[in-house]
Amino acid sequence: MLVSEFDYTLPEELIAQVPSEKRENSRMMVLGVKNGTILHKHFFDIVDLLDENHVLILNNTKVIPARLYGFKDTGAKIEVFLLKETENKKEWEVLIKPSKRVKEGTVVKIAEELSAEVIKPLPDDGKWLVRMIYEGDILQILHKVGNIPLPPYIERKMTGEELKKLDFERYQTVYAKDEGSVAAPTAGLHFTKEILKKLSDKGVQIGYVTLNVGIGTFRPVKCENVLEHKMDSESFEISQETADLINSAKREGKKIVAVGTTTVRTLETAYKQFGEIKACKSASELFIYPPYEFKVIDKLITNFHLPKSTLLMLVSALAGKEFIFKAYEQAIANKYRFYSYGDCMFIN
Repeated sequence: MLVSEFDYTLPEELIAQVPSEKRENSRMMVLGVKNGTILHKHFFDIVDLLDENHVLILNNTKVIPARLYGFKDTGAKIEVFLLKETENKKEWEVLIKPSKRVKEGTVVKIAEELSAEVIKPLPDDGKWLVRMIYEGDILQILHKVGNIPLPPYIERKMTGEELKKLDFERYQTVYAKDEGSVAAPTAGLHFTKEILKKLSDKGVQIGYVTLNVGIGTFRPVKCENVLEHKMDSESFEISQETADLINSAKREGKKIVAVGTTTVRTLETAYKQFGEIKACKSASELFIYPPYEFKVIDKLITNFHLPKSTLLMLVSALAGKEFIFKAYEQAIANKYRFYSYGDCMFIN
């Protein structure tokens, strides 16, 4: 299977640069996999499409302000993008831009209370190891001096505190809880607390997992043969409560509705590791592509994904590649908004 088989052309104006005015007003394409139907709805219609026979599982990870801007002592501007903290506290794997302006020992001053000292380049595709220099709580400092790590395809000419405030609020799910991601689980951005309550009132059971989304979610697949691609490792956690909820639902024949591809990979990885859903802390490197057979999830709420991406391959495995590409053609024709701040689909 070739990566080029998952390519398509998207008009640039359909890449959403800002979120919809209201989360729940995003458009939602509903794919009926069994009958090959495509319906055009809005996200608030999800309340009418789920009932007591469905269990909704969401990823409650929280995005950290991982994009940092600083200066070398020469005055050169440097961007440090935090990826994950290592086992050695204060040492982080990061991306640095422009990387040609740093070397081992370079110190990037980000703010009075935070600097980053470059330790060494890492063998993993452009990553660096740095030592963060600070006193106190790193998360508190990041919330003060950091920026929300928007995806690279969001290229705004707008700047200012008002827009920064918008991103801090809207590039985060309303149920975000555990900080650790450098990208939002974007399918969840459409939910409001009111919609979650309406679903609960209808008898829809709701559970949460945590998968800390890494930079791999943005990275293109660089090899032409799909089988040669390796996923970045991402840590996840499943609570006993969620494990019991899912296992009980499966026994009762209820449908598991995953919100986002990160939730899918969490649940399918856990099943692959244990043969069932167990309370655990683990990591996922699971690459899902056709003709993968899903063991846990039945339905999926997801956004529209980048060409040739692992996420597009995942949804193609669930709904069928031909059907997904037919849906994407309709989405483009009907001017749906694409990617992180865009509209969504419900694979039903």
